[in-house]
Amino acid sequence: MVHLFIDIHCHAYRKCPPFVCQFCTAEQVIERYDAVGIEKGALLPIVSPEIYLPQANEDILDMVAQYPDRLIPFCNIDPRVLTNSATAPLGDLLRYYRDQGCKGLGEVMPNMPLMDPLVQNLFKHAEDVGLPVIFDGSDQVTGDFGLYDDPGLPQLEHTLQRFPDLILFGHGPVFWSEIGRLDTPGERGYIFRFDGGQVGCRPSGPIEEEGVVPKLFRRYPNLHGDLSDASPWNALARDLDYGPKFLTEFQDRLLYGTDLCSPDMPLPMIDLLLDWRDTGKISEEVFNKVARENAVRVFELE
Repeated sequence: MVHLFIDIHCHAYRKCPPFVCQFCTAEQVIERYDAVGIEKGALLPIVSPEIYLPQANEDILDMVAQYPDRLIPFCNIDPRVLTNSATAPLGDLLRYYRDQGCKGLGEVMPNMPLMDPLVQNLFKHAEDVGLPVIFDGSDQVTGDFGLYDDPGLPQLEHTLQRFPDLILFGHGPVFWSEIGRLDTPGERGYIFRFDGGQVGCRPSGPIEEEGVVPKLFRRYPNLHGDLSDASPWNALARDLDYGPKFLTEFQDRLLYGTDLCSPDMPLPMIDLLLDWRDTGKISEEVFNKVARENAVRVFELE
């Protein structure tokens, strides 16, 4: 199998406890990579307790040390650590992990408002230290994980304005649902059922009017797109005319990812990108940038 992709967003546990899903081990991640053509990928630690049991950044470093040619370390810090205040010296931790080889911060996903002073403090220090940030979002302020933002993503926009030198990756349904104008605000995310599982709906059908996401991309060069999990696949594949145009316009700031959790998790973005390359919907240059070259540049992998 030819390795065409670099994965900027993956999860693995050194020893996996019982969970809402069975996370991969590092060995299972690499086995899946070999099966689908991924050269290497970034392991993003989970540290916020809203849905998963937190793991140590050191677990990530240990797994990467075992497979340094296949795995890339990220660090993660809950913004409530070190005094639970907006003046916490989080830069000291971020510098330490950067110097240990961590290439980014994330996946940041405590269920707090994006403009919460503690979250903004974390982002300020990430900008100062020079670590790109991958975060997940939510349309709820309780009963969920992810940073809350309002319809239209005004808190994200203010964060992009406040930290122009911070590379921020939009990720997850709350972000990618707004590639087109929403029919209802409830299309932004999912809610947990009382008896387990989630319920919700994704936007569907052709994009008749652009949403805020492409407008934010045009306005803020520090905004990047994380193409992991099913939400960006849905955003692009729902309109086979608009999707390739979006990839082409923002080809320098879109990066492939899996958000791989369980070993058998579907990865439809690979097939979509390969099909669009092979049928000429996107150029070879666009494909290569999104699949791997942007990751090499942004995270300084070579």
